[in-house]
Amino acid sequence: MPSHDFKSPRLYVESDLADAEAIAATAVQANYLLNVLRLGESDTVLAFNGRDGEWRCELRKPAKKKLDLVPLARTRDQIPAPDLLYLFAPLKHARLDYMVQKAVEMGAGTLQPVMTQHVQASRINIDRMRANAVEAAEQCGILSIPDCREPIGFGTLLAGWDPARHLIFCDEREEAESPIETLRSMPPGRLALLVGPEGGFSQDERASLRALPFVTVMSLGPRILRADTAAVAALAVLQAAVGDWREG
Repeated sequence: MPSHDFKSPRLYVESDLADAEAIAATAVQANYLLNVLRLGESDTVLAFNGRDGEWRCELRKPAKKKLDLVPLARTRDQIPAPDLLYLFAPLKHARLDYMVQKAVEMGAGTLQPVMTQHVQASRINIDRMRANAVEAAEQCGILSIPDCREPIGFGTLLAGWDPARHLIFCDEREEAESPIETLRSMPPGRLALLVGPEGGFSQDERASLRALPFVTVMSLGPRILRADTAAVAALAVLQAAVGDWREG
């Protein structure tokens, strides 16, 4: 298990992190630290911004209604953000929140909503999606916030696809074969994972994907999974078979 500090509160900040350079906490962060966690001056928290690694910071109150975070020491160096592109048909409200959080925890570096024919939610709140990504990163020791992109149409996505990135397509109609063996038979390279909506992909969408040379079709077993469950299952299988769970 990594020797990270899992007990101290962690905060994502926009500002640069450098030794002794005070950062003003936002009103939300100050309320959380002072009123929810009941921390006080000289207590410490961990902060990260996706660029400068993770820092232990001391709380200081230069004024009654102001809270600063003062970096004392870097606890972890910055590592590159994951290159895994996670594509998904948007879900509604709480289930989308859950899926975004779990995708971040499972190592997605980019979150790309895709508007498919049977998509459940026609609109998506990108600010809310990013807030959920930030919360997941804060809680799980992750050092980078995934790129949360605006929705894109299914046809537009495929038309502009970089064929150097292999696309793994979870098809509920695929015969139930070992996804581990399917993934390990692929050539090495950059990866993307596509999970569809509750109603599944349309026949035209399925045919379009299967016709592309950079697409691998993967089954998630004999049971039909809900979209948010399928996301976790697919990401776990991918990371175990060809992702960053493997040594080397």
